[in-house]
Amino acid sequence: MTDGPLELPTLHGQRLILREWRDSDAPTVQEASRDSLIPILTTVPSTDGESEALAFIARQRDRLATRAGYVFAIADASDVAVGHIGLYFSAGAGVRASVGYWITPSQRRQGYAAEALGTLTAWAVNLAELDRVELYVEPWNSGSWRTAESAGYQREGLLRAWERIDGKPCDMFMYARLTTTALAREAE
Repeated sequence: MTDGPLELPTLHGQRLILREWRDSDAPTVQEASRDSLIPILTTVPSTDGESEALAFIARQRDRLATRAGYVFAIADASDVAVGHIGLYFSAGAGVRASVGYWITPSQRRQGYAAEALGTLTAWAVNLAELDRVELYVEPWNSGSWRTAESAGYQREGLLRAWERIDGKPCDMFMYARLTTTALAREAE
């Protein structure tokens, strides 16, 4: 890896674009903040004020500047943001990254999460500095684990009390995809 900020590519799916977050996307963040789970599970603010939404967007830019990961707005064919997806490097690992995503309540069940995850994964598995891409999904969230499986992720196990959510220990399914670099090494 080189030093300096990460450069965010624009990735194209069939119906969507993964692109940088813009200040004009604040209404999307505001809608997400009104969801009962997104603010608990992510860094989306729990209040829907414009200043809080803009602060969220600024934090996404900071992730690139600090090399914490790649973060994208998920935009529909009209370039309107409908959600978020990020590839976050695991602290101290250097060869692993995890994916997190959300779709605004008004845009769910339209296939955006599956397409965004498939598009991001197709790009991420070719990053030479990574060996694996991981996802952590709550066992009750069947929609999210079906999305992971549709993008070629394999369930590797149940991590008991893996993460505290809203102050309570929660189990998570771990899903992973090996990158082309790791698969090439495995074939040697």
